[in-house]
Amino acid sequence: MNLAGYIEHTNLSPTLTIRDIDQLVDDAKQFGFLGICVPPFWVKRASREIGTAKITLVTVAGFPFGYTMTETKVDDVRRAIDNGANEIDVVWNISAFKTGLPWTKIEIAKCSHLVHASERLLKVIVETAYLSDKELEQACKLCADAGADYVKTSTGFAPRGATAEQIAIMKKSLPAHVGIKASGGIKTREQALAMIDAGATRLGTSSGISMLQTTNPNPIQ
Repeated sequence: MNLAGYIEHTNLSPTLTIRDIDQLVDDAKQFGFLGICVPPFWVKRASREIGTAKITLVTVAGFPFGYTMTETKVDDVRRAIDNGANEIDVVWNISAFKTGLPWTKIEIAKCSHLVHASERLLKVIVETAYLSDKELEQACKLCADAGADYVKTSTGFAPRGATAEQIAIMKKSLPAHVGIKASGGIKTREQALAMIDAGATRLGTSSGISMLQTTNPNPIQ
């Protein structure tokens, strides 16, 4: 299988430098990664370095805790689009969700409307580490109803990231047209393949190169 075609080669470290951004782009070109995921500050640089290469440019909004004001997230999304991002990974307001506020869905819908008006894609990070199975099912339905193109597991800043078991719950809970991005703690080829087998259609990881250089004795057919 073409594992590279699932991978968003990611660096969201608070200490990354311009050299790291340029290296992400070079890696994506060399290894054929689907895309790269960079902090908002570096979107314009990454877009310039990508040029005409077929590399999806992803960035984040409301990152990493999701409890910024909706107006701030919308502004983040708009600026990311203006700077050249193809896809936006928005951290939803888990605080509002846990409180039971309807604003959670309204906020995602606002972001979705803006993203789709610019012919981009929206992923919503629900931070599965903090959700029960029932809450995860509810989260998936809410995101799908609000117009998300993908539901994403994790920021990478929570106590744990994606699990194959949670990916399976998401697959059962989402309509077929909404994708699943597994992220957070995916370090090995075996983990990556388990996520895909469970239903993930995208992988966010900083370990993509080592995954591709590892021989897989039991490839997915």
